[in-house]
Amino acid sequence: MTNDTPTIPLKFFNTESREKEVFKPLKANQVTLYTCGPTVYNYAHIGNFRAYMFEDLLRRTLKYFGYTVNQAMNLTDVDDKTIKGAIANKVTLDAFTKTFKDAFFADLKTLNIDPVEHYPAATDYIPDMIVMIQTLMDKGFAYQGKDGSIYYPINKFKRYGCLSHLHLDELQAGASERVHADEYDKDHVADFVLWKAYDEARDGGIYWESPFGKGRPGWHLECSAMAMKLLGETIDIHCGGIDNMFPHHENEIAQSEACSGKQFVKYWLHAEHLIVDHKKMSKSLGNFFTLRDLLDKGYTGTQIRYMLLQTHYKTQLNFTLPGLDGAKSSIQRLNDFIQRLQEVENPQSGGKTAAILEKTKRAFAEGLADDLNISASLAALFDLVREVNALIDAKHISKTEAQAIVEAFKRFNTVLGVLNFEQHVNGVPTDVQEAFEQRLKARQEKRYADSDALRDFIHSKGYVIEDTPQGARLKKV
Repeated sequence: MTNDTPTIPLKFFNTESREKEVFKPLKANQVTLYTCGPTVYNYAHIGNFRAYMFEDLLRRTLKYFGYTVNQAMNLTDVDDKTIKGAIANKVTLDAFTKTFKDAFFADLKTLNIDPVEHYPAATDYIPDMIVMIQTLMDKGFAYQGKDGSIYYPINKFKRYGCLSHLHLDELQAGASERVHADEYDKDHVADFVLWKAYDEARDGGIYWESPFGKGRPGWHLECSAMAMKLLGETIDIHCGGIDNMFPHHENEIAQSEACSGKQFVKYWLHAEHLIVDHKKMSKSLGNFFTLRDLLDKGYTGTQIRYMLLQTHYKTQLNFTLPGLDGAKSSIQRLNDFIQRLQEVENPQSGGKTAAILEKTKRAFAEGLADDLNISASLAALFDLVREVNALIDAKHISKTEAQAIVEAFKRFNTVLGVLNFEQHVNGVPTDVQEAFEQRLKARQEKRYADSDALRDFIHSKGYVIEDTPQGARLKKV
């Protein structure tokens, strides 16, 4: 851990044990982390980003507590949906998925989600998947069905149901049934597909050669093969949305542990669903939002990030536009406070800020250590804002003390990723003020292309140019 992080043990709620456990990685101060990424057949929606934001908070928290992180987030670029999309658009699978891969990475950047070490695309690891299937067949954990596909017989894996705590005899379908589709209902359990045999009418010209015949891997197998290839046969943490727990993660455990003979994952973490206005998000209800939809409404990536971040990951998040406006106000309050600290010139110390700051550092860390209780950590920051604003009003804080608090907020922001530390001129960031002045000059000189480019930059920073009787001025949106 770093010197300014209290020595507090991290605790996470492990889905498999249904208990909050002290986190102990396989190797001291090193964490292997696998997170389920997007199926790149469409633009990701805000429900997807709720899970990705939780995973980003987890990664940033681990780093805040001094761990190095080796993380992989998969890109599912071959499955039922991507193949169907490629055929419908009469393009190659690569061409179809590239659009949505590029959009996904652009969205991550907009939300200031930390880049991870590995973004494996399923199509790049098919040889590894074929080897894994062959190993499972050799061990008696896979068989070829009459349709030519390769299936996993779940009744042979004694721990099946260990993650979801579902019992085979309580579910609708028994282990003698087989599922050819990538996804199926959570109340339906069956032998699942490891290698889907090629069907020209369904798959067009999309297939790979294998010892089992033409076809392509099953969705569940993809994550297991990539996780073990990149991170090892046993990894510290695997996480995703609660909808991935069964059957996807359950099947990952079954095939991975049958293949390696080792525990696949030590800690399983799952984020709850996002709903919109207390309803399940759907296009028919008109409450379905992609990130781009919200940006088009005038919100910024930072505001959306804060909205998705501020609720505990195991609590269902109710997303509303008024809530997004509230996130905007919260960020503004924190940024205004930072700006106020940067303007303190008083040389005299009141002697109270050190104790307040140490209390806040500990409370911030304790919140994160308690299963990523970000609400408690944010509450600690706003308590500090209230107490220190009173000291600034009374001129009981020195410039040196104010600078120490700014530095602490920079450290807090390694987790939050939403704060702005730019120096301001008359309350406006210096780069925005400079662009505004350059634009005035460009318009005077009739350099309209330069003027438009500077205007767009100003807009991208969250400001508009407003004409008044006294002349043009900047206004925060």
